[in-house]
Amino acid sequence: METTPTPMDLDAVLALWDRPVGDRADAAADFRRYYADPVPVNGTPMTAEDLVARARALQVAFADRRTELVHRVETADRLVIGFLMHVRHVGPYDTPLGRVEATGRRLRIRVTDILTVEDGKITDIWVMSDDADVLRQLGRL
Repeated sequence: METTPTPMDLDAVLALWDRPVGDRADAAADFRRYYADPVPVNGTPMTAEDLVARARALQVAFADRRTELVHRVETADRLVIGFLMHVRHVGPYDTPLGRVEATGRRLRIRVTDILTVEDGKITDIWVMSDDADVLRQLGRL
């Protein structure tokens, strides 16, 4: 009997974001394996299809992605991770100050995710990224 992996398999969860969406037979089903559908992200409900679209947008904007885990704090129902995304900016990227077309620059993006876990799935997400530093690295600040 096959069991559903838990979100505590952080490598598998991060791979959803790193592995090209177009390489999967059913990317939304892959996300549903680890995320509730819908799942609130910073208070806004997002379906599995929305998560796929978000992953696709990041994959269009950034190549050579490598995720470096810096912190991991886990409780019975929470997983908090701090990480660096090392990427190369190769496509349009929507920022709080507007779209930035590809620069080819290598970036280091600081992110903290607070994940609520219930019944083996991520049921709530709070994402905090250092947008000001990203804009500085892109030459916009």
